[in-house]
Amino acid sequence: MSPSVTTDYLNRIEDDLRQNVLPFWIDRVVNRDGGTFFGSISNDLTVDPSAERGALLTSRILWTYAAAYASYGDPDYLAMADHAYGDLMSRFHDGVNGGFYWSIAADGAVLRDRKQVYGQAFALYALAEYHGATGKLEPLDQAIAVYRLIEKHAKARHGGYLEAFGRAWEPIADMRLSEVDMNEPKSQNTHLHIMEAYTRLLALWPDPGLKAALLEIVDTMLLHIVDPATGHLGLFFAEDWSPRSDRVSYGHDIEAAWLLVRAAEALGDPGLLSRIKALALKIADVTLREGVDSDGGVYNQGGPRGLTDTNKEWWPQAEAVVGFMDAFRLSGEDRYLEAAFRTWDFIELRLVDRLRGEWFRGVTRDGRVLDNELKVSFWKCPYHNGRAGLEAARRLGDFLRPAHTH
Repeated sequence: MSPSVTTDYLNRIEDDLRQNVLPFWIDRVVNRDGGTFFGSISNDLTVDPSAERGALLTSRILWTYAAAYASYGDPDYLAMADHAYGDLMSRFHDGVNGGFYWSIAADGAVLRDRKQVYGQAFALYALAEYHGATGKLEPLDQAIAVYRLIEKHAKARHGGYLEAFGRAWEPIADMRLSEVDMNEPKSQNTHLHIMEAYTRLLALWPDPGLKAALLEIVDTMLLHIVDPATGHLGLFFAEDWSPRSDRVSYGHDIEAAWLLVRAAEALGDPGLLSRIKALALKIADVTLREGVDSDGGVYNQGGPRGLTDTNKEWWPQAEAVVGFMDAFRLSGEDRYLEAAFRTWDFIELRLVDRLRGEWFRGVTRDGRVLDNELKVSFWKCPYHNGRAGLEAARRLGDFLRPAHTH
């Protein structure tokens, strides 16, 4: 790939990050009167001030702006991270039982006091990143406390982690992450993001117990969640790891590919890293072959008999850009970088909202915006596209350095 083409994409991706995505959340989503964030904003920028707010959104804002501040040193990003940290700790933190509530009402009353392990992982990830960006010790202490809670309460029989608990970490019947998820005790999604969070924390706090826990998660991913024959990841599992779903989430597949490589690099085991690099390239190949449309857009889901959801939401596109760039980094094969650039072209053409800012939540296969979906919501956040901007810019910068070799 020519340096001029790579430089062009670097500039475009960084411009979207710094002139579109990051300013949008600062300008539109901060509730300056309440010291919080708005939990719901439509595509036409109508705010619903009564919307339920999740710790997940605040955690993802905190992670995004801490990471952006670490990369660029912009004081506006630090102010946003500070704002998110205050919101997370003052409104979502359970001072009695530890961990973070799943959601609160607009007035701050706790609505869903469950301890969703996926949500705990994102809080840990954000707190660790905030410590990494600022050097403040309290967020690190809080991140370590969440790690210890997950290890104490969420470890499951047959390995891995259970999905959810009650307020005091007691077992509960309904463990679903959302209404579209299956009520099963184990999921790929939760394990993927515990792995991501532990990988980041390990870089900042090289604790032997944490390292052992991260290695165990990676082993669990390889043993139970990734199917080496197909290059796909299962989505839901019984406690004994019996598969409970045959659906394929293309966004999660390609996201797992690069996050597994990052975890293996953090663990420093050459044999494990070699094995995971080969697996990551297989996942990238299968995703490219089965999950990417001719326009570069990534479908939501498939299954044994083909595509099951041909909509193209914002987050699988973001993950594909990074995942394919990582496959290029590992292999030196231009087709992966070309795939990343095709998906970026699709993002610019179909998902970036040129009129009102940020990205739309998604589009149909024929490119129509999903207008009934919100631009800011419980799930629609700056983490996926913010992280993709940061990761892609860093990787393209590395590719352009003369010393870069494969």
